[in-house]
Amino acid sequence: MTTDQNLMLYTNLSGFRLVVLANRFGCDSDFSRELHDRLVEGLEAATARIHIIMELERGVLVGDDEFGEYQLEGENEIFGRFTINLLDDLEFDCDTHEFQVNGGEWMNALAVDDSGVDIDFPELVSLSEDEFGSLAQIIKDIRLATAITIHAGRAV
Repeated sequence: MTTDQNLMLYTNLSGFRLVVLANRFGCDSDFSRELHDRLVEGLEAATARIHIIMELERGVLVGDDEFGEYQLEGENEIFGRFTINLLDDLEFDCDTHEFQVNGGEWMNALAVDDSGVDIDFPELVSLSEDEFGSLAQIIKDIRLATAITIHAGRAV
């Protein structure tokens, strides 16, 4: 991305952060407030990543720094895969048949009984639009304006 695109993205992310914070005042449940808080944290992380990219761009423009160019390329690639998780995050290790939810302890998905071996990994179930409440439209707007993926699912 160019410097102008990054500056525009930085501005959009900062604006969306303020919109989410303002919308949080209308929350009537702890669950809704938690969703808002996590979205704000994700937007702050994206803003910080864009800030790093802009600093690297400045350094590359000033001088011939091959390492800076390489680092800038890597940061752009990482940001291209940036996602915000609002609820549960699952990580699987298929080799050992273990999983962890939200960075907690690793749990074994193998179950052995008289009938044999069963592997039962949890899965993420997406929230419905009603569960998002007023945050649903804001998330859609963020996705359209920034192309950042936002996941919200419960591990079951």
